[in-house]
Amino acid sequence: MAIENMADPAKTFAFIGLGVMGYPMAVNLRKGLSSEYTLLICDVNKDAIAKFQKQMEGQGPIEVVENGMEAVKRANMVITMLPNSSAVKTVYLDPQTGLIPTALTLSNPTFPRHKILMECGTIETATILAVADAVNSSPTSPVSATRKHEHDDWVRRSAELTFVDAPVSGGPMGAEDGTLTFMVGAAEKESFEKVKGALKYMGKEDSVFHCGDVGSGTAFKIINNYLSAITSLAASEALNIGAKMGLDLKLLTDVINVSGGQCWVTSKSNPVPGVQANVPSSRGYEGGFRIELCEKVLKMGSELARDVGARTVLDGPALEAFKEAREDERYKGKDARVVYKWLNESERK
Repeated sequence: MAIENMADPAKTFAFIGLGVMGYPMAVNLRKGLSSEYTLLICDVNKDAIAKFQKQMEGQGPIEVVENGMEAVKRANMVITMLPNSSAVKTVYLDPQTGLIPTALTLSNPTFPRHKILMECGTIETATILAVADAVNSSPTSPVSATRKHEHDDWVRRSAELTFVDAPVSGGPMGAEDGTLTFMVGAAEKESFEKVKGALKYMGKEDSVFHCGDVGSGTAFKIINNYLSAITSLAASEALNIGAKMGLDLKLLTDVINVSGGQCWVTSKSNPVPGVQANVPSSRGYEGGFRIELCEKVLKMGSELARDVGARTVLDGPALEAFKEAREDERYKGKDARVVYKWLNESERK
């Protein structure tokens, strides 16, 4: 299909990564956009693609693209929700199909100003900064007089491309409900305002925060996850003490939630089955933030603390606890709050 017959790139969004979080995020994005906007979708899982197309019938134009190259050619904003650093490097940096190499080799009029690339996963800081550097750094080799025109063209094209990190908090339930919190790292306020216009369909508009330059959104998210993981274990320990005493755990939770021990875990995703409806613990610990991911993000927070010279005390024991729990076949793959069940069913050492 010729470029001129395609949808206007200014009215085209691309979403890459239809996983546990990305799928409902893309659903809410398509629902939020008016019918004059086209949504391009991309994922290695063809079943997810087919399911999305069927579910979104009648919601507005949806087209499938095969890779980042196709996405960035056709959309002025590309949103990715990728599972790890390896996937980010492939989607963004692959010389043949990557978002950034493609964007930096396109020329007007097929490269309309201005392209924004946004990663929403929780990815190691070093990878996020490497992607940002691929957009912002100047060529590594000296610029000769014969290459000056080529260099000037590279600078012009680089200025037309922006990368932001916008990791999310709220888990699968927040993704489905469209109530996610976004922590955005963007070099310019203008870029932040543009991405906020898209993120408001996937989260609460007053919970889209400009955290600073590129990479700061990831730092905010890692620190938040560090605290969330530790409070998940702490809340589970406290409630397990109550369980071993034979206390009414629903009443104990109510008291905690109007007292000094109140936290998101006790009030929004209680680890005790039956205390709260429609939370993972009351569904066999299914459908939440998997314990393997919780351990991963806690480790990322611990590594960040080490990198910046911040002393920590609780991360070591918490990492050991999550590791022991997720290695048990009874708890593997479950929501992280399954540490309550692990504690309750374990002998005191």
